[in-house]
Amino acid sequence: MTQSFFWYDLETSGLNPRAQRIMQFAGQRTDMGLKPIGEPVNVLIKLSDDILPDPDAIFVTGITPQSTVQDGITEVEFLKLFYEQVATPGTIFVGYNTIRFDDEFMRFLHYRNFYDAYEWQWRDNRSRWDLLDVVRMTRALRPDGIQWPIVDGKATNRLELITKLNGVSHEHAHDALNDVIASIEVAKLIKTNQPKLFDWLLKLRGKNDVQRFIKDNPTFIYSSSKFSSETEKTSVVSVLHTDDAKGALVYDLRNDPTKFKDLTPEELADRWRYTTEPEAPARLPVKSIKYNHCPAMSPTGVLSDEGVQQRLKITPDQVRQNFAKLRSMPGLVENIVKARDLLDDERGEQWSKQTPDADAALYDGFVGDGDKKLMAVARAARPDELSSLQDDIHDWRLRELLPRFKARNYPEKLTDEERAEWEKYRYHVLVEGGTESRLATFMHRLGELAKAEQDEDKRYLLEELQLYAESILPVTDID
Repeated sequence: MTQSFFWYDLETSGLNPRAQRIMQFAGQRTDMGLKPIGEPVNVLIKLSDDILPDPDAIFVTGITPQSTVQDGITEVEFLKLFYEQVATPGTIFVGYNTIRFDDEFMRFLHYRNFYDAYEWQWRDNRSRWDLLDVVRMTRALRPDGIQWPIVDGKATNRLELITKLNGVSHEHAHDALNDVIASIEVAKLIKTNQPKLFDWLLKLRGKNDVQRFIKDNPTFIYSSSKFSSETEKTSVVSVLHTDDAKGALVYDLRNDPTKFKDLTPEELADRWRYTTEPEAPARLPVKSIKYNHCPAMSPTGVLSDEGVQQRLKITPDQVRQNFAKLRSMPGLVENIVKARDLLDDERGEQWSKQTPDADAALYDGFVGDGDKKLMAVARAARPDELSSLQDDIHDWRLRELLPRFKARNYPEKLTDEERAEWEKYRYHVLVEGGTESRLATFMHRLGELAKAEQDEDKRYLLEELQLYAESILPVTDID
C-alpha cells in the first residue's frame, strides 16, 4: 500500500478540545520525498450557536465566527470531505505539534459526530507523526545546515521563526494553510541536511516500534517539551517502569537520584507536581512517555559527540553514575510508580466530581460494539430519522449527543419541540451560572481587551465578537 504524508493544521476557537471547536482545517498531501500531490485542502467549519469562542484565540487567527457561518461547512459535511479526500489508505497524518493539539480536536470532532474517535489514525495502514519533536531532536543532536532561532537569549522552536531565519516564506503565520506549507518546508530542511535522523524518527513513530525501542534501551536520548530550552528540550533518560496501558516512566539522568531515595510516595507525588514557587524543593525529574505519541528517541551512542554533550549539558560519565545509582535503589523506583498511581487517582477523583457532560466525555470509556453499529446508522440516517434511534442507544454519552448532533448539523430540520429543547440546552451552557457563565466570562474578557487594544484590526474583531454573542443569545423565558 502506497504511503504518503498529509500535512495538516487547524485554527480553533480556543485551546480546550472538549469545549472549543475547529474553525479552519487545511492540509497538503505530499509523497514520501515531500513533493506535493494534488491541490491543498482549505475549509472553514461552521461554529454552532452553542459555542462562544475564546476572544484571545480569535485575536491570534483573525477568523471570526461570522465568517465560518457564512463561508464554512458543517462538521458532518467536513467529515464527509475528510474521508473522501484526506483519510486515504496509507496516509501519515503529520503537522507541527499536531499530536498534542490538533489530533485531540480531531478526535473530539469525530466523537461528537458519531465516528470512531481513533480509527482515522490507524485503520487502512494510516498512522501519525509530529514534526515538532523531530525539530527538537534535530536541533539538539544534529543542528548543522539549519539556522536556529534565539529569542531573548533562549532557544525557541517557533515555526514562524525557523522559517524566517532559513529564508522560507511564511507571510501569514497562524493561518492554517500557510502553517502547513511552512511545516513542509521545515521538514525539507531536516530531510536534506540530516536525512538519517529524519528517516530514523519516521520509522520510530509506531506504538509497537516505540515499545520495542524502550524495551531494548534501558537508557536513551529523549526530546520533550517538559525539558528546558537551555538543554534543547532534550536529555538522556533511564527507563524506570513500563506499562502497556500507561506507557513508560523515565528518569532524567542529569539529576542525582540519591536526593529522592528517602522520600515517601506521597512526598514524591508532591515533588512531581508542577510549581512556579521560587523556594520550592527540587522537582522530581520523571517523565511519562505515551507509546502512541511518537516520542523522539535516539540511542545514546551519539552522546560521544562533545557538541551534543555541551548542548544537553550531560556527559557519558554522569549517565553511567546516575544510572548505576538508580539501579541500586529499587525502593525508589517502586515509590515513584506508587507516586504516579497516587497522582492518577487524584486526577480521576477530581474529574469524577465534575458534572458529566457528553461533549467532554470522550475518554470516559470505549463505545460498545452495539452502539458502534448505531453510530454508523446515525451517520447514514436522514435528519428526520435521528430521534427514533435514541432509545436504542445504551451509552449515555451518545444518547445525549444525538439531539445535539442534529441541532448543530441540521438546525433547519429541527421540529418545534426539538428547537425548544435546543434553546433550553443553549441557555444552560451559555447563560446559567450568572457571573461565572460562559457568556459572562466571554463578555468580561471582551471588556478587558477593549480597554487595552488600540489596533484597528483588533478592535474590529472585538466588535464582531460582541455582535456574534448578541446574535446567538438564547431566548430567556425558559420554563
